[in-house]
Amino acid sequence: MKGLETGFHTGAFNSGYFSFWRAADWARDHGVHNIECGFVDGVTWNHGLGYFPHLASWEDPRQVRDLLAARSIRLSQIDAAFPISGKEGPSIAVPYVINAIRWAALADCPMVDTTDGLYRPEGMTDAEAMAAMKRSYGLIMEAAERYGIIVNIETHGYFTGNPDRMAEMLDFVDSPLLRMTFDTGNVYIAGNDPPVFLDRFLPRVSHLHVKDVTPKLSEEARGKDTGIGMSAAAIGGGVNAEGIRRCMAMLKESGFSGAVSLECDARGGPIMEESLAWFRALLDGMGYPHDLGPAESGEAMR
Repeated sequence: MKGLETGFHTGAFNSGYFSFWRAADWARDHGVHNIECGFVDGVTWNHGLGYFPHLASWEDPRQVRDLLAARSIRLSQIDAAFPISGKEGPSIAVPYVINAIRWAALADCPMVDTTDGLYRPEGMTDAEAMAAMKRSYGLIMEAAERYGIIVNIETHGYFTGNPDRMAEMLDFVDSPLLRMTFDTGNVYIAGNDPPVFLDRFLPRVSHLHVKDVTPKLSEEARGKDTGIGMSAAAIGGGVNAEGIRRCMAMLKESGFSGAVSLECDARGGPIMEESLAWFRALLDGMGYPHDLGPAESGEAMR
């Protein structure tokens, strides 16, 4: 068993106004070998000024790959989760995701993350939105098959937070490259029991987002919202800690070897340090190998 490629989503450093490379250096200095980041398809001022810890389409993917390799880091996933379920899905989300697939292939990043919107799409029935998403994923997966990139559907929205709808979405295209990013925090906020949700889809999961939830957020949002960006709770310090423990035990039992992105508001670093310490101790306690670098993990993420 190769174990987990533990890392974090660089969105954790949004509030610290980090650049991508400052977040990468933080990862290197804390023994993190795998990171996930958002994808900017174009130019934005805060990214250009170094205040946004994500990557843009104009950046050279080969150079990014090599600069990360010099830090013993690689990209586990590119986050291209513009909502596919809305009216803008075909015109904006589809070309955005396809561009991310091409970029990821050149960067030797094995996965691209996608999702639906947080709310029911306006002006469409659920059936109409599902049919539109099926057409969109058909186009996306044509590109994914050409480039050999896994496209994950993340549990983050109105449809993906519903396990029956998620099952339908994973069957939109008959391809081994259409898989799932399982997010412990989002399924909890949507009103699900994370281990129960995970058990249904365990064979389709190829990437994890691990998020805890504060008691206040749970009281205010659980069963009302469908997902959250980052939680103020350090992982292990919120109401979802037991669910995370149970999920990790299930993954170990199944022999899952793949990428994990911890997600919390790092507040410049301290909350991520606390989260990493708790998560590593959890894995150590159950004998689950982790913190694998590129040389150790090889092609495990694929």
